[in-house]
Amino acid sequence: MQGIVYKSTGSWYQVKDEAGKLYQARIKGKMKIDGTISSTNPIAVGDWVQMDLEEEGGNSAMIYEVQDRDNYIVRVSPHNKHQKHIVAANIDLALLIVTISQPQTSLGFIDRFLVTAEAYHIPAILVVNKTDLLSDADAATLHRWDKIYSAIGYQVVSVSAYLPETLITLKAMLQGKKTLFSGHSGVGKSTLINQLIPHLDLRTEIVSDYSGKGQHTTTFAEMFDLPGSGNIIDTPGVKEFGLIDMKQDELAQYYPEMQRLLSQCRFSNCKHINEPGCAVKEALKQDLVSEERYHSYLSIGESIATVW
Repeated sequence: MQGIVYKSTGSWYQVKDEAGKLYQARIKGKMKIDGTISSTNPIAVGDWVQMDLEEEGGNSAMIYEVQDRDNYIVRVSPHNKHQKHIVAANIDLALLIVTISQPQTSLGFIDRFLVTAEAYHIPAILVVNKTDLLSDADAATLHRWDKIYSAIGYQVVSVSAYLPETLITLKAMLQGKKTLFSGHSGVGKSTLINQLIPHLDLRTEIVSDYSGKGQHTTTFAEMFDLPGSGNIIDTPGVKEFGLIDMKQDELAQYYPEMQRLLSQCRFSNCKHINEPGCAVKEALKQDLVSEERYHSYLSIGESIATVW
C-alpha cells in the first residue's frame, strides 16, 4: 500500500493513503534506507512510502520502503551540527516567512535559506509578514529588501496574517503545490497557516516583549491540505539555518546574481575576494551585486570554509 508522510515525530509517522485515510506507521527494523543520504531522520514529511497494514482494517502500518525523492531540503541537525536533518521531501515551493521586527529577521538568515533552496533546486519566495505593524523605518527596510531580492529574481510578497485581503496573491501561488513554510519562531507562521486553512486552529504564541523573540509552537514538521488543492508543510521555527555539505568554492553558484558572472572572472578558481579580474567585484562596484548580499556571501563562506 502506498501513502505520503504527513507528520514525522522521529519514531512514529502519520501517513495518508491515496484514498485519504490516515495511518499511524513505524519503520520496519530492516527497512532499506538510501545510503547516499546520511541524515538523522531516514523518513521525512512529504516522502512517498510503501507500507503494510499491521492488522486488516486497522489504522496501524509498517513502512518498509521510501520511494525515490524528486528533491529534499536539509538543515544542520538540531542535535548534532555535523549531521544532516531532512526538513521535508518532494517540495514544489519553499516559503521563508520573515518579519522586519518582532522578531527581527537578518539578511544573513534569509540568504542562508535561499542558498539552501538554490542548492537543492527548490524555487523560493520571501513572504514578509506583519506589514500592518511597520514603522516608517521598517517600511524603508521592506522597500530595500524588495529592491535587493526582486532584482535577482526572487518574488517578495508582503502580507499581514490578520488582513485577508493581503493574502489573495499568496493563496493563488500555493494552489496545487506542496509548499514548505519556514522561518524564525514568532514570525507568524502558525497564524498565517490558520488563515489559509481556517479549520486548522494551530496553536500560536505572541513574541516575548522582553527578548523580542518568538516561542516555539511547532515541535515536528507536519503537512496540511489546503482548501482547493495543494499542501502546506509547517516546520519548527529555526534560530539559524546552518548549511551543511557545502564547499566555499561552490557558494557563488547559489547566488543567482553571481552565478551568471562566474565565467567572466579571470581565474576559474576565483573566490571573489581580492583576486584581480574578478567580475563579481566589478559588478559590486557598479551596484549590480548588492553590498548586503556580497557581505552575506563573505560571512557564509567564512562559516563553511576550511581554508580561504
